[in-house]
Amino acid sequence: MKIAKLETFTNEFVGFVRVTADTGDTGWGQVSTYNADITCRIFHRQVAPHALGKAALDFDDLNDRICEKEHKYPGSYLLRALAGLDTALWDLRGKVEGKPIVELIGGRPGKLRAYASSMKRDITPEDEARRFLELRDTFGFDAFKFRVGAECGRDIDEWPGRTDAIVPTVCRALGDGVAKLVDGNSGFSPKRAIEVGRLLEAEGVSHFEEPCPYWEPEQTREVADALAIDVAGGEQDCDLAWWKQMIKLRPVDVVQPDVMYMGGLTRTLRVTKMAADAGLPCTPHAANLGLVTMCTMHLLGAIPNAGKYLEFSIEGDDYYPWQRGLFLGDPYRIEDGKATIPDAPGWGVEIDPAWLDRAEYAVSEIR
Repeated sequence: MKIAKLETFTNEFVGFVRVTADTGDTGWGQVSTYNADITCRIFHRQVAPHALGKAALDFDDLNDRICEKEHKYPGSYLLRALAGLDTALWDLRGKVEGKPIVELIGGRPGKLRAYASSMKRDITPEDEARRFLELRDTFGFDAFKFRVGAECGRDIDEWPGRTDAIVPTVCRALGDGVAKLVDGNSGFSPKRAIEVGRLLEAEGVSHFEEPCPYWEPEQTREVADALAIDVAGGEQDCDLAWWKQMIKLRPVDVVQPDVMYMGGLTRTLRVTKMAADAGLPCTPHAANLGLVTMCTMHLLGAIPNAGKYLEFSIEGDDYYPWQRGLFLGDPYRIEDGKATIPDAPGWGVEIDPAWLDRAEYAVSEIR
């Protein structure tokens, strides 16, 4: 079975990929979100030409060959585009074999504990606490993540005093018996991150994500060495050689690769294996309800070093208007604080045809 045609359907934010084999079988994947229209151009220029005519079901080496062919372009955009091919080929394989992806990689469908992940910093501590309590009561979440500092903030808060206010406000509102996570988004120097970390420890927070600039792993390690709580990171990192070095350095207690940033499930599985061999748990980054969260659900259902929970974005149309109408049905239903890995073949989701009809279309195929 060979790859015969590769199609993209995209807008500025989301780009879906459909692969068609020479047998007529198809699979769906997605390039990474944001600037997806640019990514899809890269897909047709630098990914599709190397994939057409290649094996559709045995594609582990194809990922490497594409990166080798495009070795002068080792950056994020190529891998964001490669994710579209890889995730589509996994879906194709699942449908051909009649199995969900989680089974193809050694796991099984089931339920995953999810943490309600807030993306907002333009929200008051009181409003954040209020909506967490509503989500707890409505959907049964028992784990929550909120934001401190400012994104790449250089120790400057989103507004003066917000970090010192939101930590006790949210933590005390949630009370005991609830997992509390915090994300710094590269916002602090080691000195300030340790100060914030002491506050987190005092208020019962168990997870401090990306406290320092992610490109300075020694700074993050300084923070991790100073604190008793888990320090997490890795969402921005997409180079496998860098992952080897990072895991050797061990700047974090929990690794967080993003399936779409990494270039797809295949390369992410390599990172999870490196982490497992080093005794590190993996709680992947999945910050929106595009296909990335579904890919992450299948991944977590199979790997031996899966972290405690699935990241689950709680932001709706006000924050992510582009999420509206991507899929048919409700693949991301939360019940009792848990998401369900589908047992249908492939990823187990169906893209809304109405969304596809509105998208910009391009095709690469064997002629």
